[in-house]
Amino acid sequence: MPLSARKFLKSVSGSFAPLLAILLIPMVAALGFSIDYTSAVSTRASMQNALDAASLSITTLSTDTSLADRQVKLQEAYLGTAKLDSFVVATDGAASIKASAGFAMPTNFMQIARINTVQIGVASAVTKRPALVQATFKVDKISGWWDKTVTLYGTKPGDAAANKLMRISYAYNRFGDPKGYGTSSVYTINGTTETLVQKQVCTTVTVTSFYGLPTGTITQISGTRKYATTCVNTMYPATGAGAVIDVKDMDNLSLEMKIPNPNPGLGGGYLASGTKETLRSDDPATSDRLFIDKVKTLANTTVDIFEAVPCGITSSQAWEDGGSLTNNTIDDADFSYFVTGKCAFNKRPSETVLTQ
Repeated sequence: MPLSARKFLKSVSGSFAPLLAILLIPMVAALGFSIDYTSAVSTRASMQNALDAASLSITTLSTDTSLADRQVKLQEAYLGTAKLDSFVVATDGAASIKASAGFAMPTNFMQIARINTVQIGVASAVTKRPALVQATFKVDKISGWWDKTVTLYGTKPGDAAANKLMRISYAYNRFGDPKGYGTSSVYTINGTTETLVQKQVCTTVTVTSFYGLPTGTITQISGTRKYATTCVNTMYPATGAGAVIDVKDMDNLSLEMKIPNPNPGLGGGYLASGTKETLRSDDPATSDRLFIDKVKTLANTTVDIFEAVPCGITSSQAWEDGGSLTNNTIDDADFSYFVTGKCAFNKRPSETVLTQ
């Protein structure tokens, strides 16, 4: 230590050394309190993140999971002491979850002031909107000079491969009328088992006059020839609504239209018209062939089928099968169907939002 400093501290003519010692005590205490406070803030942030993650995790459990079992799962996910304060599912399927957690953090420097622990508390609130759990598809009218198939695919959370859930096939009757009609069959798919739920047979004839035709007859004129088409629906069972598809365990849904290429020599997956033979709702390059309630999907858009199928009401949808989209209207579309959605509480994590 320098000589001047030693002389200053040994000096008996003043009282600065004792004063300095007294002042150091609160300074050290303040520094220690600051360290404990910073540790508490960091601990609280970690607790909040952990509780939020734990709260979100229990929203993916089945609807029949009891509150006690949800509490156990919350505790397992949190890895601390957490409490599930409430888990309420409204009649429309909307869910709200509240959870809390506390921790008595041991202190280091605050013990000088006899504060051995600091109580830290966090709370988490989650809301989950009702979402699509079931979709019912029913063919309206299908036409066109190409055979084609529309398939609904669903992917479960964590799965890489999609599952086939529904198939609608169409076979052109080759009568030669301008629009072209044929036979359509709708199937539900469960694994490798297909079940026929609707069949629509459209028959076309030439007529000399459109006078007196049955209600619902489709009429066409080409040159001097007149065509009349009647379509008969058969449901299986007879009271059936169509293809009723359970999608509550699905995280992603997509529609695919496949048009078998009559000119496979062209290669590149294109038809003679220059249109791709495979159209998908999740492919921005081809999704604009889909019409939802008569509105054409915007180009370069990925369609979310969960959003495209409304809750509790029926939507009219259609695909243009690869011909012309010259006028960009629903009149261009050849593959028309109705789809009705049922929404309720679901396990999809994407429907969950933290509100606290």
